[in-house]
Amino acid sequence: MKTQVTSILLALALLATGCARQELRSGDLLFVALPMDYEADTASMSSGITAATGGGEALNYIHTAIIEVADGSTWIIDATIKHGVDRYPLDTFLTDFTLKDGSYPVFEVLRLKDGKDAQRYLSKAKTFIGEPYDVYFLPDNGAMYCTELVYESYLNPDGSHVFGTVPMNFKAPDGTMPPYWEKLFGALGVPIPQGVSGTNPQDMHASPLLKKTGISITDR
Repeated sequence: MKTQVTSILLALALLATGCARQELRSGDLLFVALPMDYEADTASMSSGITAATGGGEALNYIHTAIIEVADGSTWIIDATIKHGVDRYPLDTFLTDFTLKDGSYPVFEVLRLKDGKDAQRYLSKAKTFIGEPYDVYFLPDNGAMYCTELVYESYLNPDGSHVFGTVPMNFKAPDGTMPPYWEKLFGALGVPIPQGVSGTNPQDMHASPLLKKTGISITDR
């Protein structure tokens, strides 16, 4: 009898631990990905990012957002062309990223292995709300793209950045430049910032500082 009770208590403890792992936390990062064979419009930003950051992976990560859990609701803080840098409900995010056929892309929630400073990261991210989306993909220009917002918000107490940077790559794996980037930067009248130091969702997703959570945001 004692053994049976112990087994039941252990099972309940494991269940409780599993449930806890399914809860979103402020400071979690939400990544959006498309399968490599997804037939994206070649004139869209997602297709440009997919072509440039695919790197042979099964999924191409095209966007990164910051999650905030507050007052019983889930909020998104991110930088998009539609909103600029903004904070809005998760439902709005899901609507914005619904694909043309009504389905969702792949969503993955990753968490910093050391998340003790999450509230400080969120406070910093909110100072950028209202800035426009950075279509130039350049640092320190009063605008933000998605992973740039994360990079500039997630700072150590000494002001150094939690995440690193890499040379920006806009070329497809075959060395060609996706049509979207040629059209965008041509319209802006500036060179494509190939090789400029920056960040992207694919590399940030692979950071050893992050761990997978297995949380589904579409079942909530």
